[in-house]
Amino acid sequence: MSAAAAAEWETCLFGPLKRLVVGRPIATYQADHHRFGLFGGLAVLSADALSSVAYATEEVLRVLMIGGVAALSLGQPISLLIATLLLIVVFSYRKTIQAYPGGGGAYIVARDNLGPNFGLAAAAALLIDYTLTVAVSIAAGVSAITSAVPALHVNRVILSLFFIGLLMLGNLRGLRESTKLFGVPVYAFVGVMFALVIAGIYQVVTGTAVPVETLDPLPTLGAGSITLFVLLSAFANGCTAMTGVEAVSDGVPAFKAPSARTATRTLGLMAALAITMFTGISYLAHAYQVVPSETETVVSQIARGVFGGRNALYYVVQAVTMLILVLAANTAFADFPRLASIVARDRYMPRQFMNLGDKLAFSNGIVALSVAAGLLCLIFGGDPHALIPLYMIGVFLSFTLSQTGMFLRARRLREAGWRTSAAISGFGACVTFVVLIVVAVTKGLDGAWIVVVLIPVLSMVFRTTRSHYDSVASQLSLTGLEVDTTPHGHIVIVPIGGVHRAVIEALRYASSLAKDVRAVYVNVNPESLVALKRDWPQWGSHVKLVVLQSPYRSMSEPLLEYIDRLEREHPEDYITVVLPEFVVKHWWHHLLHNQSAFTLKAALLFRPRVVTTSVPFHLKQ
Repeated sequence: MSAAAAAEWETCLFGPLKRLVVGRPIATYQADHHRFGLFGGLAVLSADALSSVAYATEEVLRVLMIGGVAALSLGQPISLLIATLLLIVVFSYRKTIQAYPGGGGAYIVARDNLGPNFGLAAAAALLIDYTLTVAVSIAAGVSAITSAVPALHVNRVILSLFFIGLLMLGNLRGLRESTKLFGVPVYAFVGVMFALVIAGIYQVVTGTAVPVETLDPLPTLGAGSITLFVLLSAFANGCTAMTGVEAVSDGVPAFKAPSARTATRTLGLMAALAITMFTGISYLAHAYQVVPSETETVVSQIARGVFGGRNALYYVVQAVTMLILVLAANTAFADFPRLASIVARDRYMPRQFMNLGDKLAFSNGIVALSVAAGLLCLIFGGDPHALIPLYMIGVFLSFTLSQTGMFLRARRLREAGWRTSAAISGFGACVTFVVLIVVAVTKGLDGAWIVVVLIPVLSMVFRTTRSHYDSVASQLSLTGLEVDTTPHGHIVIVPIGGVHRAVIEALRYASSLAKDVRAVYVNVNPESLVALKRDWPQWGSHVKLVVLQSPYRSMSEPLLEYIDRLEREHPEDYITVVLPEFVVKHWWHHLLHNQSAFTLKAALLFRPRVVTTSVPFHLKQ
């Protein structure tokens, strides 16, 4: 298909479809009007961290069930320990935002303070983390639906793919639309969770709390005694409550000016809300004696206990939990494309990830993330518990690299208060590194080894991509180049299949380029050759006619062999292949004609000193 045909195809078919899906384009000068404020940023970039409270407590309790129901009481101190670690990480990321207001988070911090290889490892970890964020959040949201409506359990993969597609569409329509779409569910979830926690604590204080009856409880393997390995595994699982913390530091440029100050305030508010809800849910799980179930989430059981059964209030909790978990994936949709654009700017990823779409969103990154997350949901059957072990490696590797980088930066620059900053970042780096090791050991056999292998592989792909771009830049560089004034010959070839108006126009154009013009006809039909020789003296006598024989009826092979011979005979000359092409009126007319010109262009593309050009002849209706 010619370039003109491709353009017409896109304009006539994909243009209206694109407008329908994405909407009207936004001018570049309007970019500042589509940045986040405090509450918009909290809705779009904090949904992941806030929503993780819906399943973090459950992940702790599911591991503790190995020791029996009595061991569930350890869930509270583990939750408090995780909340403390979350505060340390948040403090470190506040410093990251102030030091690197250009965004990029752990990638930029590690690259600048630990070196490019560590930066690439952080970038790989974050991109994998964001992909898993979408898959895990969507799968957990679908689990909330199936808890309320068990009949839908068999369709969770289909539901997961539907919600991923919905999020992709919302983000392709731009930042402002994303804020409107995701703001209400996020704040509804926060309000409902606070109402649930307050109502539950009130019942506990007043002595009216009744233990929840659990349906389909998980099997137990012990009677209250558990090993250190199980405790560490429970702690590692509960650290899912910390996912999404880095999202704000990655997306600082998306905030309104002063962007660093707005992002810092957003991060602080996010941490306060997340810690309050997480510790509150963990407390209620203990107070209502919740036991993890095969078919019902912990939040669902708490809601039944607090609100007295599956009534209207219960379904409100499940509905907003489902919405926040599904929309929590939007954090990744906001940060994955932006991080990919930063890595692509450094030439470690394809440059297409740098391109802003019609809605001032990094559309290529959004589509790539959607496809990858959809594949994960298909492979793992939409099961969040199967995906979570993969989730944690990337999270804590990025935490560790970021805080280590901030520790080294504080020691190197020695700015005001650097000792305090270095101490907190250093302590945070040590703790998150320990958690990283724990996760790798405890979750390795559950699938975490996949991420352990994938991170260095992806880092190698980054380096290979950069090597390619560096090679291209080196070969295109003008440094040391001497201007070549040596005259070169020029041979123009016009492949023809007969004599018609499109061929005549191509011959006229070719004659304006050089003196050596050759019309080349590949003989596959003797009758057509007779007609050509009859008409040629009248229409093409000014151009040399070359007839090539094709015993196997191939049109392209004899022509390519002829060009090979010319290249050998004239190694310093340029060869231009002028292709006569007629352009049809409607895109669907192309289906009625062969695309030999396109095939020939593709075959000649990789030949040095061979230039192809088309002479279009536009047909009327």
